[in-house]
Amino acid sequence: MKFNPFNTRIGLALGGGAARGIAHIGVLKAFEEEQIPIHCIAGTSSGALVASYYAFGRPIDSILSIGSTLNLSKITKFTLERGGLFSTQPIREMIQRDLGDCRIEDAHIPLAICATDIETGEQLIFRKGNLADAVCASMAVPGLYVPVEIDGRILVDGGLVENVPISPLKRMGAGITVAVDLSHVSRYPKPKDTFDVISNAINIGIDFNTRKQLKKADIAVPLDLSRYSQTNNAKCVDELCMEGYYPMKNRVGRLLWHKRMNLLINLLKTARDLLPLKVPEIIKDLKRHALAVRHRS
Repeated sequence: MKFNPFNTRIGLALGGGAARGIAHIGVLKAFEEEQIPIHCIAGTSSGALVASYYAFGRPIDSILSIGSTLNLSKITKFTLERGGLFSTQPIREMIQRDLGDCRIEDAHIPLAICATDIETGEQLIFRKGNLADAVCASMAVPGLYVPVEIDGRILVDGGLVENVPISPLKRMGAGITVAVDLSHVSRYPKPKDTFDVISNAINIGIDFNTRKQLKKADIAVPLDLSRYSQTNNAKCVDELCMEGYYPMKNRVGRLLWHKRMNLLINLLKTARDLLPLKVPEIIKDLKRHALAVRHRS
């Protein structure tokens, strides 16, 4: 998309976080209460699921009602297929039941779903195609879920490359990006077995990349949800929803200020990007001029 400092369209990135994805519903609730429109939305893993329901016009209360289904026992089905322990079929059936056999490009709000090609390591951003296929691919945690094949490519969880999908938003027309990170922890659980060690190692790698990527967002909403389960939060859906609601409400003022000052902010960013290239040359010219004067004297 071409540079446009007057663009104040808001793009929202919802990151992965397994069963903690319920917190995204609280973020959306804050946007609606403040009557701030979301012009485009991107999601990874559980963020892709919540983003899809919202983009296809499901009300917040309706999305909250599926919060209890965001747990391992209800969205998994044991399988004997190679590549994983569980099938994504229950996720597919839930989407088709609630939203129908729909396509991404038909969403009411422009939508992007992110997955990873497990053979090439490439990020795939779905803006078109079958919604259930793309969401299942985005949620297919390696080793846990069987990878999803789309157009001959073997796809898994998009969080491996970009757990909070900020990068698609600019291409979708966003002038201001808001990024919600569900895994902003300062400490990981003390490992009790080999599985915990592996799990922590994967999360550390993903979170390290995510923190660097969050710097590209205009408004970051980092959440420490370490006290919540990654597999089942059915008994605390409302509480977890509020974990996203309050931090987003606290950033509404900053978001509105960003909209008002967007032109100035963009000009400052442009100057910041250009000045490091110009300043060294100016300094060199001044030094050369000073040396020339000294030699003449």
